[in-house]
Amino acid sequence: MPVKAIAINCSLKKSSGEASSTDAMIALLKEQFAAHEVEVTETVRIADYNVLPGVTSDEGEGDDWPELREKILAHDILIFGGPIWMGQIGSIAKRVLERMDAFLGETDEKGRMPSSGKVAVAAIVGNEDGAHWSSAQLFQSLNDTGWTIPAVAACYWVGEAMGSVDFKELDETPDKTIETAKMVATNASHLAKLLQGNPYPGTA
Repeated sequence: MPVKAIAINCSLKKSSGEASSTDAMIALLKEQFAAHEVEVTETVRIADYNVLPGVTSDEGEGDDWPELREKILAHDILIFGGPIWMGQIGSIAKRVLERMDAFLGETDEKGRMPSSGKVAVAAIVGNEDGAHWSSAQLFQSLNDTGWTIPAVAACYWVGEAMGSVDFKELDETPDKTIETAKMVATNASHLAKLLQGNPYPGTA
């Protein structure tokens, strides 16, 4: 079966036609995943939806999370994209992680969460600092909620301290960022294909 990926952009801004640095990083990963015959089917801008606060999979009337949850879980790989704000991953990304907390109580007969056998990687952008702390926040939460994290799972770029240049504004993508994107896509694709053919056994 083909391996499919989906990207979520946890920018604090809704889609407006403006260029997005998070989208630019996702696009870089999309290109590298294509080299491994993994299609990134779409990028979902979470701010365009009404994801209510809470820790269940359905918080009731007006909640768009159930639809997004179903769409995300229909894929083998999740590219979790988001910007750094105030030195940490942004609040919309945290909202998504909080909603995934419901997975802990949605296990099958062998204790496997809905995300079992699915791979997650990070696409992080921002100025100054926070990439390592943001990926640590993401990976701890994603691992707790059943996602599998490959080796070299974060592709990020941060600008100089006190600077104002965004990733989307660079004339050229740094070689190191491209090399990291290649490794992220290589490892995630390899791992997703292995898990697709040999899923976790769960508890006896």
